[in-house]
Amino acid sequence: MSKPTPISGFPEWTPAQRMIEQFVLDRIRATFELYGFAPLETRSVEPLDQLLRKGETSKEVYVLRRLQADTDGPAGDDSLGLHFDLTVPFARYVLENAGKLQFPFRRYQIQKVWRGERPQEGRYREFLQADIDIVDRDTLPAHYEAEMPLVIGDALRSLPIPPVRIQVNNRKICEGFYRGIGLTDPEAALRAVDKLDKIGPAGVAELLAETAGASEAQAKACLALAEISAPDASFGDAVRALGVSDPLLDEGIAELTAVVETAAAHSPGLCVADLRIARGLDYYTGTVYETQMLGYERFGSVCSGGRYDNLASSGNVRFPGVGISIGVTRLLGLLFGAAALTVSRSVPTCVLVAVSTEEDRPASNKVAEALRSRGIPTEVSPSAAKFGKQIRYAERRGIPYVWFPGAEGDEVKDIRSGEQVAAAAGEWTPPRPDLKPLVS
Repeated sequence: MSKPTPISGFPEWTPAQRMIEQFVLDRIRATFELYGFAPLETRSVEPLDQLLRKGETSKEVYVLRRLQADTDGPAGDDSLGLHFDLTVPFARYVLENAGKLQFPFRRYQIQKVWRGERPQEGRYREFLQADIDIVDRDTLPAHYEAEMPLVIGDALRSLPIPPVRIQVNNRKICEGFYRGIGLTDPEAALRAVDKLDKIGPAGVAELLAETAGASEAQAKACLALAEISAPDASFGDAVRALGVSDPLLDEGIAELTAVVETAAAHSPGLCVADLRIARGLDYYTGTVYETQMLGYERFGSVCSGGRYDNLASSGNVRFPGVGISIGVTRLLGLLFGAAALTVSRSVPTCVLVAVSTEEDRPASNKVAEALRSRGIPTEVSPSAAKFGKQIRYAERRGIPYVWFPGAEGDEVKDIRSGEQVAAAAGEWTPPRPDLKPLVS
């Protein structure tokens, strides 16, 4: 077999990195459950017409086809695509299971998704997301939009990562403002403003003219709105100072004020109102979120989402919702690339039980079983080599303790300090920091 080459955009972590990832997922999961979100996992594929019905995503979808598909037969697998986020599958799940769910329905979903974009640092074609959503039948109170940053703030604050700042906006502010200045295609204007960081003000002004029919004065007003940013409710005064009025604009200011003030009461400095945040997907209708990790701002958002009212609907019944997603692989990839996360050892093992001779292996196995029964990660030495070699094996793997069974009593050695003491498998316990690998 020839030497395999990596496939760009499909990360494979080392065992140590994978342990860090598991630690991160456990912390995130624990926070989600503290807020009452229940776990869910949906299928990996969705019909293409559902994946493509909202937003500009056709180039990102991986189509599912069997290698030996019958090209003359009816359409089947070739009408399916791998999901590129978890919101669309979740909306479909709600519609299919509405009769079995209790509303408002709160769920979290930690699952892989696939997106056919150009791989680069922090961006992948296969990656793990951790989502939360709250959906209700017919109406969803706006206070849920203020709850989202609190959950994410607590989840990310529980991790040994740099502080984050959640940038928030409300699509009603943008849409109401655009209507107030006379633009007839607010969605096109939103998509143009969403590209501000990529193409700059001049590029956005040009795009507003091309796609939204904006005059020079209207484009200038759109850019003036996008420049407004504040860590408190003062953003509303800045918007009103632009001299534009519209009922939807007023509604958006009130909702965004509640988000910012709720976050400030819970965690000062967590949220900032930033009116350039638009989120390009068409299904967002209210508050939108983007999250930057301080020191890594140039890589963009590591956690984003927003309010949606029309993504899940059946006839006259709607299921409005609000959700936010942590890009777990994106976040970890950036930190791994900067060597900013470490784990105290590369294996979960806390104790290596030595083997005197192969005939004595059953006795060593018995010790290991006794330690494992008490929750102490343990493995037995792979060979009955000299004890010095067994100790070096433990050192290479980062295992802190070696256990020596003996006819006159067992002993355990801390190979870092050299301290060796008498011990019994049914009583000895390592210090808490040594029981499991520590992530920092």
